Amino acid sequence: MTSPAVVLIGPPGAGKSTVGALLAERLGVGYRDTDADIVATAGRPIAEIFIDEGEPHFRELERAAVRDALDSHPGVLSLGGGAILDDGTRKLLTGLPVIFLDVQLADAVKRVGLDAPRPLLAVNPRKQWRELMERRRPLYTEVARAVIDTGERSPGQVVDTILDALELRQAAGDAPQAANREEQA
Repeated sequence: MTSPAVVLIGPPGAGKSTVGALLAERLGVGYRDTDADIVATAGRPIAEIFIDEGEPHFRELERAAVRDALDSHPGVLSLGGGAILDDGTRKLLTGLPVIFLDVQLADAVKRVGLDAPRPLLAVNPRKQWRELMERRRPLYTEVARAVIDTGERSPGQVVDTILDALELRQAAGDAPQAANREEQA
């Protein structure tokens, strides 16, 4: 069993995919997204799974994808926004380096818009997003080792903040560069 170096959680538009790929690159590890795993396994988009099979079926697929990824992926792992709704998933995240990428509605809208194919945001997306966050925010914070607000920050700045929060600068190769800059000063 291999645990991920970092697990990213958060709502749609928080930047999990962008930040996750950049963080993986900085750490020299692979990047994996459980939503992409579900799409690959099911052979169709998540929105179609929701429409054709319903949310309970999607959540079963999600539980299996998360469990598999947590057991086998040693790099950076992004979970779908609703993965933390499952009690079992939250238990599996206990003790892992979990980062909650938080974002306010206005920033999420700027990043992904609310017209993207997101089944839980299909009707009155702003209201749905707010309600979704009211339910999920306590669950995100319950499992997170650190909460990082991604608003007004570039992906690189978010990655730097994650590295600092998890004390991973040396693993990312940043510590020697910082030491060199200090010596040159």
